[in-house]
Parts: sequence; structure tokens; C-alpha cells
Amino acid sequence: MECNQKKNLANCSCSYPGCPRKGICCECVAYHLVKSQLPACYFDKESEKSFDRSIKKFLEKKV
Repeated sequence: MECNQKKNLANCSCSYPGCPRKGICCECVAYHLVKSQLPACYFDKESEKSFDRSIKKFLEKKV
């Protein structure tokens, strides 16, 4: 499967400087799931800036 990194970058909400997975969604999701986290695209802009990508943080915003 080909990655559409350039197309994905248009919607990538990751604000972490120098992230090597920006726009490579499959790598990003795999990386964060191993750490029991979710990628930036699951969070609103303010929550994403905290860099707390924990599932707990995600669920707190949904309650």
C-alpha cells in the first residue's frame, strides 16, 4: 500500500516539532498504540498542545 504522506499532512494536527511520523498515519497510530496513547488527530487543538496523548486524557474530554 502506498502512503499519501503529502495529502495526509494537510489534515495532520500533530504539533510536535520534528515528528518523523507526520503524515504517515499507519506509523503514527502504531507508535502511539504501543504506548497506550492516541495520535494527535483524536484530540481538539487545545488538548493536543499539552502533548498528553493518553487514552485517559482523551476520555476525560469526552465525559
